[in-house]
Amino acid sequence: MSSNDPVEPPPAPAAEPQVPEAENGHQYPIVGVGASAGGLEALTELLQGLSDKPGVAFLIAMHLDPHQKSHLPQILGKTTPMTVHEVSEGMAIEVDHVYLLPPNANMALTDGRLMLTPRLNLPGGQMPIDHLFRSLAAVHRGRAVGVVLSGGGTDGALGIQAIKAEGGITFAQDEKSARHISMPRAAILDGSIDYVLRPREIARELERIAKHPYTGAAAPSAEPAPPEMEAFGEILALLRTRLGVDFTHYKQSTIKRRILRRLALRGLDHIGDYLHHLQNEPGEVQQLYQDFLIRVTQFFRDPDAFEALKEKVFPALVRGRAASQPIRIWVAGCSTGEEVYSLAIVLLEYLSTLPEASSIKILATDLNESALEKARAGVYLDNIEIDVSPDRLRRFFIRQDGHYQISKAVRELCVFSRHNMVNDPPFSRLDLVSCRNVLIYMDAALQKRVLPILHYALNPDGYLFLGSSESLGSFADLFAVLDGRHRIFSKKPATGGPPLDFTALSHEGRVGRVGREEGAPMWSALDVQKEADRILLARYAPVGVVIDEALTVLQFRGRTAAYLEPAPGMATLDLFRMLREGLLAEMRSAINQAKAENAPVVRERIRVLDGDEVRLVKAEVVPFKVSAAAVRFFLVLFQDMEAAETVPAAEPAHGVHVNREQQVEQLQQEINALREYLQSVIEEQESTNEELKSANEEILSANEELQSTNEELQTAKEEAQSANEELATVNEELRHRNAELARVNNDLINLLGGVNIPIVMVSRDLRIRRLTPLAEKVFNLIPTDVGRPISDIKPNLDVGDLGKLIATVIDTLTPYESEVRDGSGHWYLLRVRPYVTLENKIDGASIVLLDIESIKRNLERQRGGKSG
Repeated sequence: MSSNDPVEPPPAPAAEPQVPEAENGHQYPIVGVGASAGGLEALTELLQGLSDKPGVAFLIAMHLDPHQKSHLPQILGKTTPMTVHEVSEGMAIEVDHVYLLPPNANMALTDGRLMLTPRLNLPGGQMPIDHLFRSLAAVHRGRAVGVVLSGGGTDGALGIQAIKAEGGITFAQDEKSARHISMPRAAILDGSIDYVLRPREIARELERIAKHPYTGAAAPSAEPAPPEMEAFGEILALLRTRLGVDFTHYKQSTIKRRILRRLALRGLDHIGDYLHHLQNEPGEVQQLYQDFLIRVTQFFRDPDAFEALKEKVFPALVRGRAASQPIRIWVAGCSTGEEVYSLAIVLLEYLSTLPEASSIKILATDLNESALEKARAGVYLDNIEIDVSPDRLRRFFIRQDGHYQISKAVRELCVFSRHNMVNDPPFSRLDLVSCRNVLIYMDAALQKRVLPILHYALNPDGYLFLGSSESLGSFADLFAVLDGRHRIFSKKPATGGPPLDFTALSHEGRVGRVGREEGAPMWSALDVQKEADRILLARYAPVGVVIDEALTVLQFRGRTAAYLEPAPGMATLDLFRMLREGLLAEMRSAINQAKAENAPVVRERIRVLDGDEVRLVKAEVVPFKVSAAAVRFFLVLFQDMEAAETVPAAEPAHGVHVNREQQVEQLQQEINALREYLQSVIEEQESTNEELKSANEEILSANEELQSTNEELQTAKEEAQSANEELATVNEELRHRNAELARVNNDLINLLGGVNIPIVMVSRDLRIRRLTPLAEKVFNLIPTDVGRPISDIKPNLDVGDLGKLIATVIDTLTPYESEVRDGSGHWYLLRVRPYVTLENKIDGASIVLLDIESIKRNLERQRGGKSG
């Protein structure tokens, strides 16, 4: 690197948050509680279920009228012996105290103190709970606890996700005890809730967790004892065996915290007990795996970094690019897709300013299958209004009740798939790789493996986009700094390092999937090196080389200059072209013998010319194989014999006597070696001639067969052309049918949306298939309930077991009709009818509610019209 090259600035160290401590110096968990409609009743039950000193501090955020003074501190102060505060700016947090968010403010934490900021004017309403939970997660991490109680809307779901991502523990009120279930249900459906309980049970669990080493008074030691370390290793081995993912080289402090978190959730104090629990509960293995796959993501995280892409990267990507050449992007560790869609939106915004835009292809990968399913659907809660501007929401999202969905045009640009970037072969010919906040969870050894892979995946003029806390470390020679502040780098040409062994990567990550199923032997340079080391150590490590069947040198062992030297001309690793004068004939014979006998061969007293002297050399050829491979290698070792046996290269001018008998004997040995070599060459030539004759006859026969096959192919080609025409016709018909289905679907959606009647359609297994907007209120449904069993829903109707009633109608094909009353005393006529398809098959049921009072008013109006 020259002195003019930009030097990558190190990432700014994150300030270590100040964690509150009790009077005894021990740290304690901070519990964030979010509630809205019906939340006062739940909060009262929660606080009444606690002891006088539960060992935690409570931060409570509720949706309050911003223009009215809150009486909540006085109300809750009567329900608990703990001190209740309405938060003021800079207030310090103390254990066994309750802190309430004042109206028209957001609450955040900084160094053990509470800070207030004015609320944002968001199109979908305020999100004070998400704001509090995100701040709580960022500051207190594993000691953060999130609780979502009764309330309408979805506030708190994104914040709960952040708390769990940082290793905190999460609760939601169960639907049976919640007066309004939208808030807890949104958090539960996101998959970030650890416990679903009623408030008094949440109180008991909070006091238990407060005493656990993971969050409570006795914090776990930084360095576990040797037995615990052994148990940690066995847990990682268990995951590697059952799930095929090796977490050995992921950041061990994070991995250990996640395991200790599972101990807290399971009520276990010792790592050995948890290992036993894992071995006997297969479901726990999957839950621990999900905990390891950290989901820390949001839309347009670090907005300035995306603006930097617009200004510095995207113009370079489109410069000189043909319209037919797509811009290829890889997002590694994509989680639930927010990062992927953010990149797609920013790139679309930039391309919209150009007269001619290139196409886009974004490859998004992750290990978490459940996260990938959410990313493919592209459905997000309306809380994303915190991170996404109203203009982008209008342009790139479709607004539906309670959530947003990425528009189809954006979703079609992105391909999501499961991929292990450590073991699976990487993608190639990419223009941009986004690998943000992934490397920070890997140790140095794993980063050294991953960064060269990312370098390989990029085009020569490609770019790498990292997270704000990540750096290149020792790989600054692979990338140049484009924007150090926002961690954007451009690819440098490779500096001649060792080539990436994708075969080894694939084999290590998928044991048996390639080598055993397909039967292909797997070996790598590392395997060869290990086996060669074993043999050399057994022989006190003389110098030598490792060669393959083609006599190409794979590795040099020790200083071999006394026996090998580069040949003049084009560079080569052919062993015979590198041997010093005198070694060639003997080594040819020895290697051929070792190949034929598959056994070690030794040659002694080989005369090697070295300047004006001749040295006597011992050479040994040892054939070997690496484990489970059919490929054979040879270890060629060289060793000088005793110095006393070294003889002059020619008779000296001063007449010193030379042992001519010794020279004759040596020459005779060389002649015998050459004779053996020539004999082997003659035998190989004769064998080759016979094989060539046989091959020639087979080629003549095969030629006739090929002529016959060519005629058959000609016929098949004509049939294929005919089939292609038929396929084109069928394709056109399918296109028309798809268009017709789209029109019918649009008509149905508009019909159901316009009918002012509660209607729910369920499948044969009683899962909700469609519903009208009016049905949401009466049946206590939200749009994301589509696909859930209706028996899981608690309708706002006095109807008994609705699931059993619907199942009876489907089984007996007998419609059901009855008058029912909702929670407010309003009467409806309930009709349940079998759902009949065009093929006259029963495929579920339809549930319709008719407003009896409206029907009576219409009838009276009609009678009045007739009498008039």
